Amino acid sequence: MQILTPLIEQRADPFIYKHSDGYYYFTASVPEYDRIEVRRARTMAELANAPAVDVWRKPDSGPYSELLWAPEIHFNQGAWYVYFAAAPSREIKHKLFQHRMYAVRNTNSNPLEGEWEFMGQIDTGIDTFCLDATTFTHAGVLYYLWAQKDEAIEGNSNLYIATMATPWQLKGPPVMLSKPEFGWEIRGFWVNEGPSLLKRNGKIFISYSASATDENYAMGLLWADENANLLDPAAWTKLAEPVLQTCYEHGIYGPGHNSFTYAEDGDTVMLVYHARTYTEIVGDPLWNPDRHTFVKPLRWDEQGMPVFGRASLA
Repeated sequence: MQILTPLIEQRADPFIYKHSDGYYYFTASVPEYDRIEVRRARTMAELANAPAVDVWRKPDSGPYSELLWAPEIHFNQGAWYVYFAAAPSREIKHKLFQHRMYAVRNTNSNPLEGEWEFMGQIDTGIDTFCLDATTFTHAGVLYYLWAQKDEAIEGNSNLYIATMATPWQLKGPPVMLSKPEFGWEIRGFWVNEGPSLLKRNGKIFISYSASATDENYAMGLLWADENANLLDPAAWTKLAEPVLQTCYEHGIYGPGHNSFTYAEDGDTVMLVYHARTYTEIVGDPLWNPDRHTFVKPLRWDEQGMPVFGRASLA
């Protein structure tokens, strides 16, 4: 059986950002869900052995004191930000955890140094379970993209977009772009989460993940023209089939919660995602630490659409 070698073991929801200083920055969910760690290196390969610096730890109590999930590190408007979700406890209410979204900021040029300041909760105007925030700038406008529960819609979470007034405050109201609806999005749980944005070939792509976090986990894709109104749901096309899913033949299970970065050549788009290498999970998959970080190049078809291929093969 062929198994692709993980770049970093036991790191789920991986995010790699290539900054203008020439370094790659990596953060992800750690198995203990108790802290934000960041590492940096000159190449992606070197991230595997780069020192992991704990830049922020959860408090012992309070609204963001448990289950710190899916941190992402971004450089927005001259400062470093890490966006993450956390809950007040491990209690499940109305079939969901109680996560809300938060941000911390570091104004040092090197985010592994300096002080991280807690900027508070990012309030979307909807007081429900939410997580998996990312940000991007397009045509000079900073956008926030995330997953959140709507009490009127079946499932755990939908995808939303909004403009930002500051890197830690929303400006406009949330606009829903996608909800779980296809069969491959509702296996185990009805989920759309983990959005990641990529610009290429005159288009803007949003990848996302769906279904339960076991071998059913899979990735989907939305896309819009780069000149479209990104706040108009009608501007987005949603593919009906998954773009990346479990490869039973080669033993890579539940690929998802991806990010995009660039290879050392500055042009080749690299797909960063987590996956498991076995399916026999004992107990709740949430507490299984063996979601590993994988990286592979993205390919493109003649229409300028991304080709994700199979989870196990480049």
